[in-house]
Amino acid sequence: MLLIVSGLAAPAKSQELEPRRWSHLPIGANFGGGGYAHTSADITFDPVLLLNDVKLEMETFPLKYLRSFELLGKSARFDVWQSYQHARWKGTLDGVPASTSRSGWSDMSLRLAVNVIGAPPLAGEAFAQYRAANPVETIVGLALVVQIPTGHYINDKLLNLGSNRYTFRPQLGVVHNRNKWSFESTFSTWVFTDNDDFFSGNDLEQAPFYTLEGYFNYTFRPGLWAGTGLGYGIGSTTTLNGIDKNDERENLGWVASLGYPLSKRVGIKLAYIGIRTQVPVGADSDSLAAAMSILW
Repeated sequence: MLLIVSGLAAPAKSQELEPRRWSHLPIGANFGGGGYAHTSADITFDPVLLLNDVKLEMETFPLKYLRSFELLGKSARFDVWQSYQHARWKGTLDGVPASTSRSGWSDMSLRLAVNVIGAPPLAGEAFAQYRAANPVETIVGLALVVQIPTGHYINDKLLNLGSNRYTFRPQLGVVHNRNKWSFESTFSTWVFTDNDDFFSGNDLEQAPFYTLEGYFNYTFRPGLWAGTGLGYGIGSTTTLNGIDKNDERENLGWVASLGYPLSKRVGIKLAYIGIRTQVPVGADSDSLAAAMSILW
């Protein structure tokens, strides 16, 4: 949840801290839900932009749908999510107080994940029997996330909710379940297409960004779980009109999550996510989120 292009996009775009994304699900299940997140961030821009003491307050209203199915004899899932956001930036521009705000849709994201080792494609009673008989299991998964430039974007503005480019994120995940404990890690590579209409027609290129995340989760009973984790990201230098900006990003983040079942088919999730930049240009952000999901 950190800015990825010199602090020019909203947080929550370059480092996702999301536990349980490789969980074994019964095939044929549908999950839908929505939520709310509040993000506060202190942003440090490239000095050449003359922007100082910039603070961001952002409200996010996400919607998400998930479908589990069998693919080539393996358990798989497809996710799609879209958010509506309102963001307000305050700071100084060349020493003069300034502020601006944006409201609109963020970029849509699609994710296809396949568990290549462990977590066989099962449903109904067969799924329940397998989970009861295998309290210790290692799962390895592969996934691809595609971020589509559907978000609100104004080409003559420096600050936007959308990115006006595609992002591809191949992922490798490993989960080791041991009774009520789960140990999970995810490695992702973020690959960006060019934005050839960046801030009044400039051409923006961005090098890949690499993230590694690790989580510990504990399940008290079905649907009731708690988890914590850490994430690290590095890379993502930018080139503007062919000139290397020498602005590599380095982020450290952490997350604490709690899932609680309201019924067999309805659950809620609460989370805190913190991100701190490890280099002079970037952002420090804190987010509180709540979401509800329905299974059918």
